[in-house]
Amino acid sequence: MIRLQNVCLNYDGGPNILDNIDLALDEGSFHFLTGPSGAGKTSLLKLIFLAHRPSAGQLDLFGQNVKTLTRAQLAMMRRQIGVVFQDFRLIDHLSVYQNVTLPLRIAGKREADYRDNVTELLRWVGLGHQMDSKPETLSGGEKQRAAIARAVIARPRLIVADEPTGNVDPEMGIRLLRLLDELNKMGTTILIATHDNYIWSSFNHPRLHLENQHIQRLAPEAAPYV
Repeated sequence: MIRLQNVCLNYDGGPNILDNIDLALDEGSFHFLTGPSGAGKTSLLKLIFLAHRPSAGQLDLFGQNVKTLTRAQLAMMRRQIGVVFQDFRLIDHLSVYQNVTLPLRIAGKREADYRDNVTELLRWVGLGHQMDSKPETLSGGEKQRAAIARAVIARPRLIVADEPTGNVDPEMGIRLLRLLDELNKMGTTILIATHDNYIWSSFNHPRLHLENQHIQRLAPEAAPYV
């Protein structure tokens, strides 16, 4: 599903943040992405969810070279990707419910076909009582949960998450990761950047460690969560 070949990334011709990165991830896989601060984890995720194109090298996503795609084709491809940003990117004038259902409305779905599922999901992540609230009234952890609900609601082919448990307590973090784990079992490819050792060690998924412009594949170090 994802292949990077000799990929470099820099901003405005500056020094490379990513340099000659090679990586291939199979469809239906689940990986954690770890590494020290400043190693380029967020930049790598931005390439994969098409916020940037490589400065050099080739990125193939869903079997297509992204450099050959038009803006319209890129927009259609992005609809197959769910993204959880560190800064949440919730729309201030929309309610929690409206923010979460945005991918469905963009896809032209009828509310009658998804309202019950969205309501159930929001209750599951602890936001059932906040469906009509605006983002400005939410805590950081509540915004994080809304952002994750929005990313998963349309069951995208790929979910890319940047520190998705950074603003929630460990118990809720595991609960949210279980949600992503269940989606993975249904075929969604998952890539999660995290610095939280407790999170990645609680799940039996391999780890990609990015450091000094090199990605090392590491086998799971723990049994699956109970």
